[in-house]
Amino acid sequence: MARYTGPSCRLCRRENTELYLKGDRCYTDKCAIKRRNYPPGQHGQGRTKISAYGTQLREKQKVRRIYGLLEKQFRGYFTEADRMKGVTGENLLFLLEKRLDNVVYRLGFASSRTEARQLVMHGHFTLNGRKADIPSMQLKPGDIVLLKDKSRKIAAINDSLESVVRRGVPQWLELDKDSFRGSVKGLPAREDITTPIQEQLIVELYSK
Repeated sequence: MARYTGPSCRLCRRENTELYLKGDRCYTDKCAIKRRNYPPGQHGQGRTKISAYGTQLREKQKVRRIYGLLEKQFRGYFTEADRMKGVTGENLLFLLEKRLDNVVYRLGFASSRTEARQLVMHGHFTLNGRKADIPSMQLKPGDIVLLKDKSRKIAAINDSLESVVRRGVPQWLELDKDSFRGSVKGLPAREDITTPIQEQLIVELYSK
């Protein structure tokens, strides 16, 4: 499957905001957006006048890159969100938040969503006692995510769990660090998504 393999920091600079794509590095002074706060490329420091369409496109690209999705996948989530009851923009964010790889990241088992996706695909977790190696699986209240016994000595996972205090676990999830167990207590709320996202711009873009 096609995927982006270039520098992660380049994406943050392009969207002019911290997307937290490289885990702990994003919280240090080595973060690229702190060192070079302008878009990449030879024209990055030039004057740019962005149109209304450009603003909407950049917002869509930002959210797509935060969750690590291809355009076709992201468009599919929007179509599903548009069919649901409620506010389309918020429905879209909730669908993205309920992905298994995002839940693994939010619980603190991984330092980034990219790392969480890799851990899921390699079969390190079970969902409700069953094998779970599909990152896009949608979780629901009552679901239990458990790290397998053989994976509990992986240094990267333990390091991430130690630093989860800095990121925090959202209220709709619950983490038991001692048993390497996470559970879904309820549905995500809009205030649980702390990254600055203007979802209405995405709705306006796709509604044209």
